[in-house]
Amino acid sequence: MALLTKDSLERVIELLINEGLVDKADVDRVRQEVAQSKRPLLETLMAQKILSNEMLAHATAVVMGVPYVNLKNVEMDQDVLTLLPLEVAERSMVAPLGESNGQLVVAMLDVGNIQAVDYLSTFTGKMVRAVMASSEGIQSVLKQYRGDFTGVAQAVKVTNQEVAQAKANSNVKTITQDSPISKALTSILEFAVKSKASDVHIEPLEDSLIIRCRIDGVLRRVMELPKAIEPALVSRIKILANLKIDEHRIPQDGQFAVMVGDKEVDLRIAISPVVWGEQVVIRLLDKSGTSMDIASMGMTGRALKTVLSGISKPNGMILTSGPTGSGKSTTLYALIKQIKSEKINIVTLEDPVEYKMAGVNQIQVNVDAGLTFASGLRSILRQDPDVVMVGEIRDGETANLAVQASLTGHLVFSTLHTNSAAGILPRLLDMGIEPFLLASTLNTVIGQRLVRRVSEKRTSFQSSEMQAQEINSVVGDLLPQTQDDVARVSEDLGYPGLPVKGNAYTLVKGIDDQDTPGGYSGRAGLYEAIDVDEDIQKLIISHATASEVMRAAREKGTVTMRQDGMLKALSGITTMEEVNRVASDLA
Repeated sequence: MALLTKDSLERVIELLINEGLVDKADVDRVRQEVAQSKRPLLETLMAQKILSNEMLAHATAVVMGVPYVNLKNVEMDQDVLTLLPLEVAERSMVAPLGESNGQLVVAMLDVGNIQAVDYLSTFTGKMVRAVMASSEGIQSVLKQYRGDFTGVAQAVKVTNQEVAQAKANSNVKTITQDSPISKALTSILEFAVKSKASDVHIEPLEDSLIIRCRIDGVLRRVMELPKAIEPALVSRIKILANLKIDEHRIPQDGQFAVMVGDKEVDLRIAISPVVWGEQVVIRLLDKSGTSMDIASMGMTGRALKTVLSGISKPNGMILTSGPTGSGKSTTLYALIKQIKSEKINIVTLEDPVEYKMAGVNQIQVNVDAGLTFASGLRSILRQDPDVVMVGEIRDGETANLAVQASLTGHLVFSTLHTNSAAGILPRLLDMGIEPFLLASTLNTVIGQRLVRRVSEKRTSFQSSEMQAQEINSVVGDLLPQTQDDVARVSEDLGYPGLPVKGNAYTLVKGIDDQDTPGGYSGRAGLYEAIDVDEDIQKLIISHATASEVMRAAREKGTVTMRQDGMLKALSGITTMEEVNRVASDLA
């Protein structure tokens, strides 16, 4: 904020009182307090929330006779943000607002800071016009950078120049390692990491190149680039991933790691030829972004009790299922962390090793060298393991070896791609596992999905008649039937304060802004866990279908993923729309 003289401060306070924005009695009371405590008047007014940052900035601008802009909850165009690099904007605590008549318009805390204005003018080569904004408003704009796209803008400019030169000279220059293309790729990856994206999609169209990021499980378009930048950008990715840059006819897979700030992020690269060029999908594995605590990930109540019971046994298999990107591997890591001890030898076989854990012997699959899940598992069993984790059971050979490992006294963790927990059983039978072996080795099967969490900025509302009917049809039998049942049922299901079954329920939705798009922030798991007891074992031996197994499990108290989702919606963790988006195909 601009440095206010005592006289200017009094004029600001007088203006706020005259406009009815602050109460004179409150100001007089604070004046008496600061006279004794010797604390600054302005600081005390703000600490007691009598005065806000925005009110102070606006009033100061009026007193100083300078323009003011309220930037809170304003969504900025990415093209405007490229007018100033993020590091410059943060250092000077300014926000670019655009260009007008050849001048760069910026928002500042202190428009009277001549040195800062001169620095920005020298840096940009433009005249700078400053307007006043609050610190909260400027921070709101700075958060929208998430990635500094000046590198992308520079790459586009240089590539366009090269294309023009090629048309004139029929000779396109090779992009060097320190070229703007490298900076462009860095900018895109920085944006993805800061946005907590799980994937980056680089998709060629006929006349352009689209960049999309999967954030909280939903793809969002980030930018559109000229078609001319595609060959150099894809080649740069291939070089970093040690792929063949002259191969454009077949898919290629690779990986490399980057440092973003103080984070090391592993990247898995998948490149495929498509109609208009080559599509690149980059999976980001941020090792520092997950708590690895099974309860904080969303597993609670009956599912948590079932899983903890399963992993407490000395041998057997614990299998988790779900579609790609549903958090299966993260669940296995959380379970490994739960049982990790110096007294046991834990060996994992992964493709790739997503999170490095101290005290766990992790092996990276290398198909080119002959180290597959099956061959690696044979080797692991000769290393005196107590616990074995196989990243994924993809074929009958690996499945048979996992079963044999559990029969010989090992606790085995692994994942499969099926739609539900019960679907694991017929899938393994299809892989050629004998039913009696499967029945005697399975401890617990888990199904899971991921839903977006409602942000802390939220509002509550009463459910519609249709929503109440859907809730009652899915979880009506689980909810407390009377007020006296609330405590017992809530503890049993793991969701405090569940409502009594009725005709209307209180639900929540998040506030949509640039920090929480769609009103969501982060993700939570929906889980179902089946304890393979004697009755379920009989069903496996009789080749029962997944629906028959699930029906028997529900009769024994298993909460399905869809039911877990509805309970999370009633508890304010997510929304019914999210549950229906990811689990509408489930019973």
